[in-house]
Amino acid sequence: MKNKTVIITGGAQGIGRGMVQEFLEDKWNVMMADIDGEAALELLDAMNAGNQLSFCKCDVSNEVEVEKLVKDCLAAFGSIDAIINNAGIGNNKPVTELSLVEWNRVVGVNLTSIFLTAKYGALHLKKSKGAIVNMASTRAFMSEPNTEAYSATKGGVVALTHSLAVSLGPDVRVNCISPGWIEVSDFKKKRDFKESMHSDVDKTQHPAGRVGVPSDIAQLALYLVSDKAGFITGQNFVVDGGMTKKMIYV
Repeated sequence: MKNKTVIITGGAQGIGRGMVQEFLEDKWNVMMADIDGEAALELLDAMNAGNQLSFCKCDVSNEVEVEKLVKDCLAAFGSIDAIINNAGIGNNKPVTELSLVEWNRVVGVNLTSIFLTAKYGALHLKKSKGAIVNMASTRAFMSEPNTEAYSATKGGVVALTHSLAVSLGPDVRVNCISPGWIEVSDFKKKRDFKESMHSDVDKTQHPAGRVGVPSDIAQLALYLVSDKAGFITGQNFVVDGGMTKKMIYV
C-alpha cells in the first residue's frame, strides 16, 4: 500500500495511536488528527516517521476544522485513500444529571464527526476508490449503567456506516468496527501512561483468553481499507475476544 494516504482521527492516543503505528509500518502516509496537541507531538517525536506522518490539530465536531483537516491532508500528501473515524469520547453520568450540552458534545465527537469527514472527504475518496472505517463499539449492542450518550452514538455509527456504504458505493466502501475491551493504558501520552495489568478473571471472561490490544483493531482496519476487502461494505465487525458471546453468571 506504499504511497497511499489515510486520515486517522483521534490518532494521538489509545486505539488511534495503535492505528497510526500499524499504518506507518505498512508504508502508508498518515495524517493524524487530534484535539490533544501534547499527545500528538509526543507521538510525532516517538514515531520519527519524517514526511510520512503529519499532524493536524482538529476538533472533529467542528465543520470548519474538519474541512481544514481534509485540505491539509491534500496539501501534505496529494490524495486521500482512506479515512479512519476513530475519535470518540464518553460522559458516564445518570441520565437525570447529564446536561444537554454534555449530551451534544458526545454526539458531536462520536457521530457528527463521521458525517463531516464523509462530507468533505467523499469526493477525494471517490477519485482514489478509497474506503472509510468507522469506530463503533460493542456498546452499540449492550450497555452498562449511565452510558446513554455513548451507547446511542455508537448505535448511530453502525447505522450511519451502512447508509454511507449505500450512498457512496460503488466507488467508496464503508465499514465499521465494534471493539470490546481493548487495553489502551500503555498507549497514552507520558503523563497518563500506565502499565497494563489484568487479573485471571479479566482474561478468562474472554473466550480468546486475553484482553484486546490496539493492534487487534488496527490490523482489521488495514484489511478493510485494502483491495483484499473489495467485496466488503456496509458491515460491522465485532472484535471483542468473544466476550459478548459468553454467558456470564454473577
